[in-house]
Amino acid sequence: MFSINSECVISKKSEDIPPFYVMEVLESAQALEAQGRHIIHLEVGEPDFPTAPHICEAACAAIGRGLTKYTHSQGLLALREAIVESYYQKFGVDLDPGQVIVTSGTSPALLMVFMALLEKRDEVIMSNPHYSCYPNFVKHLGGTPVFVYTNETNGFALEPETVRQRLSPNTKAILINSPSNPGGHVMSPENLQGLAAIAEERGIPIVSDEIYQGLIYSGEEHSILEYTKNAFVLNGFSKLYAMTGWRLGYIICPPGCVRALQKIHQNFFICANSFVQEAGIAALKGPQEHVTEMVQTYNVRRQYMLKRLIGMGLDVRKEPMGAFYVLADARKYCSDSLELSRRILNEAGVAVTPGIDFGNGAEGYLRFSYANSLENITEGMDRLEAFLEKELEG
Repeated sequence: MFSINSECVISKKSEDIPPFYVMEVLESAQALEAQGRHIIHLEVGEPDFPTAPHICEAACAAIGRGLTKYTHSQGLLALREAIVESYYQKFGVDLDPGQVIVTSGTSPALLMVFMALLEKRDEVIMSNPHYSCYPNFVKHLGGTPVFVYTNETNGFALEPETVRQRLSPNTKAILINSPSNPGGHVMSPENLQGLAAIAEERGIPIVSDEIYQGLIYSGEEHSILEYTKNAFVLNGFSKLYAMTGWRLGYIICPPGCVRALQKIHQNFFICANSFVQEAGIAALKGPQEHVTEMVQTYNVRRQYMLKRLIGMGLDVRKEPMGAFYVLADARKYCSDSLELSRRILNEAGVAVTPGIDFGNGAEGYLRFSYANSLENITEGMDRLEAFLEKELEG
């Protein structure tokens, strides 16, 4: 006889992965709601709009036609053609549908790209602050994130000359995100062009997360593909088309990298859901008025939230022009953003994301999402202002 230890042995890299604090805030908020508390959610980056009816109808129709089987591992050709056409219409770039791999969301897409690019100790340059999960993808695959501290007055954007200073023989990619999370900023053409020049000179690809593409409130939007072909673009349908739960994304990659990514997809994910891909075709090729209306509504919320946050002493040194976030400096109230966010949730009933979730370059900041109704945002701002006034009095 022998006994078996029922405790599973977890790898050290899994033990060491940090929490995704925005989800922990959400879960804490939900626990309070279960107790009867009314919570205003300004933490999660999820559109509050429903998916447009014609997109839902396309998915239902596909199921009705029996389109519930595996597809080509790169995705339906019609969807890949629609993606290519979308990039041509928006940015004037000529792509081939064969460069597109359709995935079950952009998170698997990012994982696949780094699986294809990284060996142990390979480096990926990224900004600090950054989207919470970026360094965790790199570390989990044995790579090393190299952080470049950025300036809020420049929208926390990577500066080409600063990036040059961090290049090493181990650099395998430069990761960018525009419009950005957490700052909501849009990278300038000059910055994109400068980073593209580095990619061309050094043969280092740029990995460009463009998931918030289309959510822009002033000026022109650009894709890295306008400036270099040495790029992996990540995009999807979650944000612009309010399809977070549909889990549909894609990679646009250099032609020479398609086969490697295709084999990774075949082995680890097989393919994206077939009827969801049909919904993606409807999203890209169908009416776009709902998108325009959504962006206009976000802009009204953005302007209102900015005015209120600045009015209560939370500094925003550069106006965010994209996505649906405001990253505000709260250091006059507390340098520990996690503790401050917990107190705001428990005492004011407002869920916000601590800046530390986005790297120590955002410690002391709070991220606010305006992907909520203006009525709820107004109530959230009223509660927050009352909380902060008590802080100053104390």
